[in-house]
Amino acid sequence: MRWWWVVPLCLGLACAVAAGVAWVHFQRFADTPAVGPDAAPSVVVERGDGFRTVLRKLRAAGVAVGHDLEWQLLARQMDAAGRIKVGEYALEPGMSPRTLLQRMREGRVFRCRFPLVEGWNFRQLRAALDAAEPLRHETTGMDDAAVMAAIGKPGQHPEGRFLPETYLYQRGDSDLDLLRRAHAAMEQALAEAWEARAPDLPLQSPEEALILASIVEKETGQAHERPQIAGVFTRRLRKGMLLQTDPTVIYGLGSAFDGNLRKRDLLADTPYNSYTRPGLPPTPIAMPGRAALQAAVNPAPGDALYFVSRNDGSHVFSATYAEHAAAVDCYQRRRNCPAAAAGEQR
Repeated sequence: MRWWWVVPLCLGLACAVAAGVAWVHFQRFADTPAVGPDAAPSVVVERGDGFRTVLRKLRAAGVAVGHDLEWQLLARQMDAAGRIKVGEYALEPGMSPRTLLQRMREGRVFRCRFPLVEGWNFRQLRAALDAAEPLRHETTGMDDAAVMAAIGKPGQHPEGRFLPETYLYQRGDSDLDLLRRAHAAMEQALAEAWEARAPDLPLQSPEEALILASIVEKETGQAHERPQIAGVFTRRLRKGMLLQTDPTVIYGLGSAFDGNLRKRDLLADTPYNSYTRPGLPPTPIAMPGRAALQAAVNPAPGDALYFVSRNDGSHVFSATYAEHAAAVDCYQRRRNCPAAAAGEQR
C-alpha cells in the first residue's frame, strides 16, 4: 500500500512527457514550410469567410501540412482566428503556417504591379489597364471624357495627366482607382517642379510646363539629354521660332499615322503641327516622367537651336542652321560626314 502513489505518478509523468512531445510537435508544425512548389500562387479570403472556410481554401490551394486542429490552435494562439482580413494572399514556397497566419491577421495582401511607362499616351495607358489582371475594369465602354469625369476631373483633357511610375494594387481595386492615384501623383510632381523652376522661363503656367515636358519626353532617347533638348525648345520659344518637332505632328495625325512621317504630313495643318503653328501645342502629347518635368522647368544653358538624331538614341546639337544641315546630311542622309562622325556610324 505504501507504493500506491507510484501509479498516478507514472501516469502523471507519462502525460507530461506526452504533452511535451505534443508541444514540440506543435511548435515544429507552426514553423515548418507549409507551402510547396506545387501550391497555387495565392489564396483569396472573401468577406464572410470564417477560419474553417479559409482553411478549406488553403487545403484546396495545395497547403497540406498539419492537422486542422493544429491550424485552429495556432490561429487562437496568435489571436488570428477571428481577425483574418479580406484580400488575396501570396502563397510563397517555404512559407510557414505562422508566417501565413500573421500576414492574414495583419492584412498584408498580395499586391500586383502596374507600370505606367514614360512617354505613353492616354490611349496606350487605357489599353494597358484593360489588359491588367485582376484589376476591376470599370472604364469599359467609357469614352475619355467620361473617364475624366469619373475620376473627378470633368472637362479636363486626359493627355499627360498621369505620372509614369509603378503602381501597386490588390484584388478588388479598379482601373479608376489607379487613374485617380496616378493623376494625383502627376499634380503633385508638376506642382513641385513648377515651384523649383528656373527664372525667366518662356512658360506662363504649370500647364505649359507639362506640355513642354511631354515633348521633351517623346524627343529624348538618352536620359541625360533631356535638359539639353528642353534648352533647345525654350530658346526657340524665346525667339518666336517654330518648334518643328515631329512627335507633335504624329500626335495630331492620330490613328492616321502609319509609322512613316512624310513631307505632306509636316505640311498638313492641325492644332498639333509645330511646323505650321507657333508656340506650344494645345495639350500635352504624352505622359512625361519626373525627369522630363524637371528638365522642362530647368533647361540646360547653351546656344543650340537644333538637334538631329544619330540613330543610336543620342543627338547632335547645333547653334546654326548651317551646322544643323551638315549634321542632317551626315546622320540622316549618310553623306559628307567628317572622319570622326563617320567613325561613330561604323
